[in-house]
Amino acid sequence: MYICICNAIRDIELRAAARERCGDVEAIYHSLGCPPQCRQCIDEAAEIIDEERFAQDLPNSIAA
Repeated sequence: MYICICNAIRDIELRAAARERCGDVEAIYHSLGCPPQCRQCIDEAAEIIDEERFAQDLPNSIAA
């Protein structure tokens, strides 16, 4: 699913960047070579980045 239409950034790309790089949403966009343009996606992108980083911090031994 596309998160940023202006820069054609998909959620999978955003999640991978969140795992591999540090910084806020703007830093992640810049690391992808696409600075935010219209900024309508910033809140959703920030939520996805936070989700991915939170999931990365959870212990691997949690079983459902």
